[in-house]
Amino acid sequence: MTPPSGKQETTTPRAAGAQRAPATDTSAAKAPSVREAVVDGAREALKGAVLGKRPYLKEAFANPYNLSLLLGSLAASVLTLNPFIAVAALGLEGLWLLHGPDSSLLRRLLWDPKFEKLRLALEAQERAERTRNLQDSDQRRVEALVARQQEINTLAAQNPSFTGDLLRNELLKTSRLVDAFIDMAVTCARYEEYLNSVDAAQIKKERQRWASEVESSAQDDVQADIAKRNLSILDKRIERMAEIRRYVKIARGQLDLIENSFQLIADQIVTMQSPHELSGQLDELLDGVEAIKQTAADTEKLLNSL
Repeated sequence: MTPPSGKQETTTPRAAGAQRAPATDTSAAKAPSVREAVVDGAREALKGAVLGKRPYLKEAFANPYNLSLLLGSLAASVLTLNPFIAVAALGLEGLWLLHGPDSSLLRRLLWDPKFEKLRLALEAQERAERTRNLQDSDQRRVEALVARQQEINTLAAQNPSFTGDLLRNELLKTSRLVDAFIDMAVTCARYEEYLNSVDAAQIKKERQRWASEVESSAQDDVQADIAKRNLSILDKRIERMAEIRRYVKIARGQLDLIENSFQLIADQIVTMQSPHELSGQLDELLDGVEAIKQTAADTEKLLNSL
């Protein structure tokens, strides 16, 4: 047996080191959080510019062709000592910035494709972050659903019956369904990981043991009370794990329903005569998703209580 003095001599330096460690760990943890905040802030700003009101004026000014012409004209004015070149260049620049950003042709041919490309890249990056903990099979399902959504959007845009705000509203619903699909897949994966970590057979075995204790300790109030409490807790665990399994089964079925419905919509959309035909199918899917969300909230409470 080690003498008390020996313990003090060996543990004192470690204790001092342990007291200094949190300060180092905290400072090390702060740096990544600051970097992450800056990156997230920049990403949100870019996302707002791409998905919100598109900065056509900025694109009209801050592009290499416009800047080259403007700066070249100003440089020529300085080199030739001719102020009229600078005045003309600034006047033309003002006219360009006044009318250029409003050109529907330039928006369609130059700027909108660029914004769309940025939007798709941002969505792909966010989707990869959200699905990084999914199994490969579920990640492939998400990517296949996104590809199907893009196919639906393309076919809907080509259908002459689908025009204006009605089309945009319906396509926003497909984005909501893709987001809901990812959320449900992530939740299912987390619940399944939890269920796999629990030995259900061992819990049932423990329950049988405490049930026997309740029967055999009828004359001992204290022992019977402890046995009944253990039995009650195990019964609750079994019941709540059954609820979690039920949610996973329902959510997995909803995932299949969204996939199959997107496939059906892609098959039908070319011949649809009105956006309302598409709206009915999408609204039905969204109603099912909302019901699953409520079930998920209830199941989350059960999981937290465990």
